[in-house]
Amino acid sequence: MHAWLLLDVGRSLREAFFMFWETLWPLVLGFGVAGAVQAFASRASLQRQLGNHRPAAVARASGYGMVSSSCSYAASAMAKSLFVKGADFVSSMVFMFASTNLVIELGIVLVVLMGWQFAVSEFVGGVIMIILMALLGGLWLRGRHVAAARERLSQAAGASGHNHHDHVTPGEPGQLPLARRLRSRAGWADAASYTMADLTMLRRELLIGYTVAGFVAVLVPVSAWHAVFLTGHGWWTSVENAVVGPFVAIISFVCSIGNVPLAAALWKGGISFGGVIAFIFADLIALPLLLIYRRYYGTRLTLRILGLFWVIMSAAGLLTEVIFRAAGIVPTARPATIAPAAFSWNYTTYLNIVFLAVLALLYWAYRNRERLGGGASYAIDPVCGMQVETAHAPASATHDGQRMYFCSDHCAARFASKAQVGRSRQSSPAQS
Repeated sequence: MHAWLLLDVGRSLREAFFMFWETLWPLVLGFGVAGAVQAFASRASLQRQLGNHRPAAVARASGYGMVSSSCSYAASAMAKSLFVKGADFVSSMVFMFASTNLVIELGIVLVVLMGWQFAVSEFVGGVIMIILMALLGGLWLRGRHVAAARERLSQAAGASGHNHHDHVTPGEPGQLPLARRLRSRAGWADAASYTMADLTMLRRELLIGYTVAGFVAVLVPVSAWHAVFLTGHGWWTSVENAVVGPFVAIISFVCSIGNVPLAAALWKGGISFGGVIAFIFADLIALPLLLIYRRYYGTRLTLRILGLFWVIMSAAGLLTEVIFRAAGIVPTARPATIAPAAFSWNYTTYLNIVFLAVLALLYWAYRNRERLGGGASYAIDPVCGMQVETAHAPASATHDGQRMYFCSDHCAARFASKAQVGRSRQSSPAQS
């Protein structure tokens, strides 16, 4: 019995590792490009241009999301920050959708792990979700609950002294000419720092995503997925799969790009094309994020967010499948395996070696960012490792005479809790 258990665990971990190996170079490429975009793109004025959810504001919110971090947690924190600074609530939610679905690293990983159809569908479905949010959000996400959430968050920001972050100084990186930034070592050092910060911030999600996907792919039989997702019922199969897909995302606890390996395992297990897409979209309603929404916006508004997001994500997955079926490009073959069973000298191995060297270079630039002239207007969140612009940090605190900046109130609260525990431990010997 123990031997079989160890064998199954070993097979699952091997599957997880080779899933990671297959997508290593796309991860480095995607996060590297995303880091450069975040460092060089000018974003300061967008916070003042999202006061409604008309087409122009929605387009700006989408563009802002596309150049931001793909991390679901960072996206939720930034959306909250935009909302506090006066952005329309629906436009803030549009930003979250774009940040987690219209980013290059997600598309590259989808191409390698699942096929080009899934990458294209992610962008097509992402646009559909944004349109649906703009249309339905104005009807469902408004009224006294939104007003109360804004007032509570604004009061909290004022009480903690963060209103000064609304001020933009001419020397901020986003205000410098792009050509000057591209020619500077400091600009590329900041880009490397963004890349390493995003990878650091998402390491837990990636680890959980690949590990869970490895166990699911090896241990869960196809019959189990057929009990959860209908098959062989025509149109009703697609509808049911698209509705149930987000539920699996909620209980899986896996957010951001970490849910792609699990999506590959679900596709192998028999879920419909639209169901897989709806599952990938639903990273924004994973249970940890719902708890964060509740802390930001209150219980009632969070329930509205959950209901509307679920409807939009399921509808977008279903509509994407309809479009792809009409175009005749829905994949018909399901993989017998998701990852190779052993190493081989192929293009993946060679590209991984090249991009491991690129990653080492990025890490060197990150570690030496101050010597290269970077990091002047940035700080590293001491909790999650994300790089944040100090002028726009959602939260900050002074600890042991040093100013700390955080990507979200959630990280600030975690840091305060750890600091309190540390003080308690230091004082306990004296008390005894």
